Amino acid sequence: MTEPLPKDLAANPVLSRWIRVRPDGLVDVRVGKVELGQGILTALAQLAADELGVDLAAMRMLPADTAEGPDEGVTAGSLSISTSGPALRAAAANVRALFVRAAAREWGVEPDAVTVHSGHLSGPDDRQSSYGKLAGQVDLDVPADPAVRPAAPARFAGTDAPRLDLPDKVAGRPRFVHDLRLPGQHFARVIRPPSPGARLVSVPPADGLTLVRDGDFLAVAGPDEATVVRVADRLREGAVWAEVDGLPDEDDLGAFLRAGPHETIPVADDAADAGSGTAGPVQGTPVRATYSRPFLAHASMAPSCAVAIWPPDGPVEVWSHSQGIGNLARAIAAALGLEPGTVHVRHAEGAGCYGHNAADDAAFDAVLVARALPGTPVQVQWTRPDELSWAPFSSAMVADVEVTVDAAGRIGSWTYDLYSQGHNSRPGYAGVPGLLAATTLAEPAVHPAPADPPPANGAGSTRNALPGYDLPSRRITGHRLTATPIRSSAMRSLGAHFNVFAIESALDEAAAVAGADPLEFRLAHLSDPRGRRVLELAATAAGWGRAVGDGTGLGLGYARYKGTGAWCAVVAEVEADSDVRVRRLWTAVDVGRVVNPDGVRNQIEGGAVQATSWTVLERVRFDRRRITSTTWESYPILPFSRVPAVTVEIAPGDGNPSVGAGEAAQGPTAGAIANAVAAAVGVRVRDLPLTAEAVVQAIERTP
Repeated sequence: MTEPLPKDLAANPVLSRWIRVRPDGLVDVRVGKVELGQGILTALAQLAADELGVDLAAMRMLPADTAEGPDEGVTAGSLSISTSGPALRAAAANVRALFVRAAAREWGVEPDAVTVHSGHLSGPDDRQSSYGKLAGQVDLDVPADPAVRPAAPARFAGTDAPRLDLPDKVAGRPRFVHDLRLPGQHFARVIRPPSPGARLVSVPPADGLTLVRDGDFLAVAGPDEATVVRVADRLREGAVWAEVDGLPDEDDLGAFLRAGPHETIPVADDAADAGSGTAGPVQGTPVRATYSRPFLAHASMAPSCAVAIWPPDGPVEVWSHSQGIGNLARAIAAALGLEPGTVHVRHAEGAGCYGHNAADDAAFDAVLVARALPGTPVQVQWTRPDELSWAPFSSAMVADVEVTVDAAGRIGSWTYDLYSQGHNSRPGYAGVPGLLAATTLAEPAVHPAPADPPPANGAGSTRNALPGYDLPSRRITGHRLTATPIRSSAMRSLGAHFNVFAIESALDEAAAVAGADPLEFRLAHLSDPRGRRVLELAATAAGWGRAVGDGTGLGLGYARYKGTGAWCAVVAEVEADSDVRVRRLWTAVDVGRVVNPDGVRNQIEGGAVQATSWTVLERVRFDRRRITSTTWESYPILPFSRVPAVTVEIAPGDGNPSVGAGEAAQGPTAGAIANAVAAAVGVRVRDLPLTAEAVVQAIERTP
């Protein structure tokens, strides 16, 4: 029985939407996944080159495009290699088969007699051809054949192929959407409200520039960017807004998250199987703890940007660094009452993206301004304060954990109650456009509270809330806030960063009650051989159990991302004297088949460093009216001087399929750092970020 096509290829079966061959032998490849700095297009090029039998230098990885390429949804969830990889390999295998058949027909031989290497086709009697020579004879506007299966040996996959996108970036050549300049292009700035819910009362004149106002949406545009920036600053100072106090108490986010209303999300409840209606046996020493995390900002290195053209006729054209250009196109059309398919979005790289930042919102801003200037290209760039106050945040979270430890030193029960906002307000969520400016128009859209991806897609608030250990009598429940004045959405790893922090902290607290070494305690509760292997690899690399100086501690964290992705363990070495400084991180990861080892190392290193910043520094600040952390001074991120040394051990793939690496390190890094801080100071700090002030407060609360 023929196996079905990979999911993404089945949804986009026409081969020419994936691959086109030029007469010069170069191969254009377009996938639905986008380059966010994670190197995904390089890894996918390696897979396609192997299946086609061409050199990597012949590959041209083109940006995702709603009109020209496949729609593969959102580039998120560490799924690109595991979903786009099989689809592209199958498409490439089909293309290769079509070219082999064309050569075989020309030579009057069977396809089995044709071989392919470095883009050249060879046959009996030294017959030669090439992809380029046959390009005009092979029709790729045909659906993929499920009977053609990828079978080419790996030539490039598994090697440290150089990143295709880095030369431009290192040399400073124009590559980003911020660099895009189209003939006659205008520049625009949006004047945001000073606070959520503010209404525009009046605005000064725009000094001869184009002023765009629709309800509370306000922007200024013109041909000279410096003039536009100057006028926008003056309008920002002179506009009058009616504001309200609508934000929660930043110093009591736990009460805000617990107050509800909530959607209850059952994750696991096998307490009844243990013979009790409550989670866990009556016997056992209890560990009760509450852990918390504040709101976090994406803090992308460059503010979001987009370019749009609203032509007198034809589709609306948009260039955006969105993670999901198909969803964005549909959301823009829905928000403006346009027919589906009348918005054409091309991906253009942005400078940093770790989830649903403001890229989609900037794109809609550009479309709104372009509508007022028909036929004129318009570039909208956000300001740093806009980026830090109006892009969706990653939700604050709080969890109550109760663990019992029996007389044998094993966990007897596990209860976990998590409170959070939703982690998804991407374009199209809950059937609404999900675009910021849509809520400020004269006919405003009404967006529900942030939702969560379904469990089949890894969940959101409860992502990694189920510990990856062998635990009896578990009751794990999520509580998602269904009404909130603060917009939250997906940020790298969604709820997993906090959930693994809380779980791994509680594991160490339980190990202390049991009088057990944290590593041995974990191994005693973990039968998954791949999980055990990464724990042992990280521990060996770090020299687990060695003596460290006063005020320094080693800590351990582990999780399998989403319970279905990569296995990752981290050991942190932390110095906690006058400040909390993460010195080193040793990580071990199992991602199955490795396409680009250097790419995996880069992803794990980057994720670990970013998680370090979240864990020891970052916190969105606000009063009852406004977001106040609107600069790098008020929202600091980890500086280069505090970046820890990171060592990455990659476990052998052992023939297992690829799983993603991009988000695997976030949670284990947070857990490892928290446990290292506790080892260094002898006090458990349960509230993020783990600043010196948080350590002092924990010491003061300790009996």
